[in-house]
Amino acid sequence: MGDIYYILRYTIPSIVVFVTAWFLLKEFFQQENKRRHADLMSDRMRISMPLRLQAYERLVLFLERISPNNLIMRVYRPELTAGELQKQLIKSVRDEYTHNLSQQLYISPQAWDLINRAYEETMGQINSLASSLKEGAGATDLSQKILETDLEKSATREALDFLKSEARRSF
Repeated sequence: MGDIYYILRYTIPSIVVFVTAWFLLKEFFQQENKRRHADLMSDRMRISMPLRLQAYERLVLFLERISPNNLIMRVYRPELTAGELQKQLIKSVRDEYTHNLSQQLYISPQAWDLINRAYEETMGQINSLASSLKEGAGATDLSQKILETDLEKSATREALDFLKSEARRSF
């Protein structure tokens, strides 16, 4: 009985110290992991925020550049035929779109859907207005038709408004 009492006298305090140390270390490591995770998230935000803001800026510029008024101002040359102007406009819109494809990584899926819709509507609008002209029409005729269309309710305007509001909410 004396040996058991002697062993328990040293074993029980050792077990208590071990359990206490184990709980304290467990809590310390959990707090350390939370702190590291918060630091990592902070670093990610510090790196990704400028990229996201740049994506919004580039996509706003894209939408402005493919809006019919701005597109005509950049591409129009009076010596072109309507068909040649149509090809130039389509090429310009496609080039702008392909140049900005990677920006979809940084914006919401809803915003990217609106960007795609604006792109498709612009392409469709150019093609349908060009096909409605008479054979042998000039670039002036096509540019006039494009400029006369109602732009206030266009998908480009809707996407632009959505991007601006999403950027305001994000930053």
